[in-house]
Amino acid sequence: MEDRIQQILTRLAETYPNATTDLKYTTPFELLVAVILSAQSTDAQVNKITEKLFQKYNTAASFAQLTPAEVAEHIKGCGLFRNKSKFLVETSRILVEKYNGQVPQAREELEKLPGVGRKTANVVLGVAFGQNTFPVDTHVHRLAHRLGLASGKTPEQVEKELCQIMPPELWQPCHHWIIQHGRRICDARNPRCGQCCLIDLCPEALKKGEF
Repeated sequence: MEDRIQQILTRLAETYPNATTDLKYTTPFELLVAVILSAQSTDAQVNKITEKLFQKYNTAASFAQLTPAEVAEHIKGCGLFRNKSKFLVETSRILVEKYNGQVPQAREELEKLPGVGRKTANVVLGVAFGQNTFPVDTHVHRLAHRLGLASGKTPEQVEKELCQIMPPELWQPCHHWIIQHGRRICDARNPRCGQCCLIDLCPEALKKGEF
């Protein structure tokens, strides 16, 4: 592995040794629900919603008995809640009918579920089932570009580039390290370069004369 990339990974690992998802869940199904809700919403907001939601409904069977309107009443604190309520009901009914209420562990089957795209599937497969996946959200996309680790325009392109330069066993950990760094230091509008553990390895910082 290129020395600069190795240094980036080492420093991120040392800075965020316990990084993991901030979403609260106890089962793969709860995680799936939380990740679907997290689109265009913060994890903190999703956790507020699911804390109450999961006390009443936390299985595919329980969601499958609801109407989208009923689900919407419970999740209206997050963005696009009407669309998400439809996805949750439709997905839950499919899980009950085809998978005995369980979340499938194969990407192809997961991505066929309403409301589940590649990133959502990557999160569920990686976090709930321990598979080597590299979900690309806005933080990962932004930092991958700023650090010169990827140049792709789409999340799929960035994912492919990142997976090519890192060993599979680091995909999930690195995903979490980058998200934490993006939230705490490398903000989209006002990156705190002076507090960054990667400042001397960052092309953007060097370009701006930060280092």
